[in-house]
This record gives sequence, C-alpha cells and structure tokens, in this order.
Amino acid sequence: MNGRNGVTRFKELCLDVSGDGAVMGEFWSAATGVPHVPGTGAGDPGNLVGEVEEMGIALCPVPEPKTVKHRVHLDLHTDSVDTLLALGATRAPGYDNPDDNWTVLLDPEGGELCAFVRDEVPAYKVSELTVDSADAERIARWWGSVFGVEPVNDGRSFWWIAGVPGMPFESMLFDPVPEPKTVKNRLHWDVYGDVDELLAKGATRLSDQPRWTVLADPEGNEFCVFPERP
Repeated sequence: MNGRNGVTRFKELCLDVSGDGAVMGEFWSAATGVPHVPGTGAGDPGNLVGEVEEMGIALCPVPEPKTVKHRVHLDLHTDSVDTLLALGATRAPGYDNPDDNWTVLLDPEGGELCAFVRDEVPAYKVSELTVDSADAERIARWWGSVFGVEPVNDGRSFWWIAGVPGMPFESMLFDPVPEPKTVKNRLHWDVYGDVDELLAKGATRLSDQPRWTVLADPEGNEFCVFPERP
C-alpha cells in the first residue's frame, strides 16, 4: 500500500512529441524549470530530468500530430506571459475571458497549457495537472481512492486532489467539460503500484509492455503502472 490507504504513488509525467524533440524539450525545460537531457540518437527527443524522479517529463516520440484539444494539460507559474511567448509559446485562440486569472497558451506543437502570472516564481514551475472530465466528482473520488487522499470541491464546479504521494506539484484538478474523450491523451502520468489492485478498483488494461503496464481510468485516461522499486 502507498499513501493513506491508497494503492499507488505518482512517478512522473509523459508527453507525446511528434515534431522536433529538441525544440519541445528546450521549451518545456525552460517553461517548467526542469533540465532537458537530449536524446542519444535520431528520433530520440530525450527527457526532462529533475532533482527528483517525480519532477521528470518523459518525451515520447509518436508519429501522429496533435488533432484535438489536450484533455490533460499543465498549469504553470510564470513571471509574465511574455516570458513563455519568448520561449516559443503562442496564444491559444478562443480563450479571451477577462475574468480568468490565467492565460491559455500553446506549446510549439500546439498543446494547450495555462500560464498563471506570479510575483514570485519557484524554480520548479509546474503548479498543477488539469484533467478534462465528464464527471469531475466521480473521477476525482476514484483517483483520490487510488492515491489515498481525499478529493476537495469547496462548492466549485471542479474537483481536485492534493498531497498525493510523490506528486511534486500542488494538485491534480478535474474540470468538467461537455465533450467526450476521443483520442489518446498526449500528456499522461505514470505511477508506481500494483496492476491487479488498480484493476480491482475499476481500471482497464490496455497493454502490457516489458517494464510497465498501460491502464485506463474509468474515464479512459491512459496511465502507465510500474512495479515498486525494491
């Protein structure tokens, strides 16, 4: 068991990359404050490797480009939106609500992210992981049970979990959206845990790889499960 009666703990993030891996690696390195370690050969985009494993982002080369809005995205601390634009981000069209305290941007491959301007920006700039959800309460409670933490709502439209074992950022937020999931998430998370326990909780097995197992949560969000290290 991990956490407080949970069955797993957070390992790292993974981001699909279909274009120039060096461009994506350097952009996300500067945007998150996590160093980019280049790949060792053609087609290997490398990885973002932090002070601890959990800060890492594995860059996964895929043949297919982004086609729909990211259902999972990162919220980032920044000193200025212009800082991210100078790194290679662009403004996402259609997100111009002046009441929002964030700005929606696109990374060099068109992936959405949200920029939150802060007076003081920490060295590790990831604030939270946001997951579009058909039933935000249900999926927040599911992941809360998996990680052994209590989901929070405070009367808002969205739900979130915090204090997740191993998770280096503040929270994982589940935001209700009307549209269903249609394609594989280009951003997902890996965990350490027991596959059978996760299946018993309602996960679905998608594939077995030599070192990990790919599962989906009850809303179809992919995640990879690694056995606990000795």
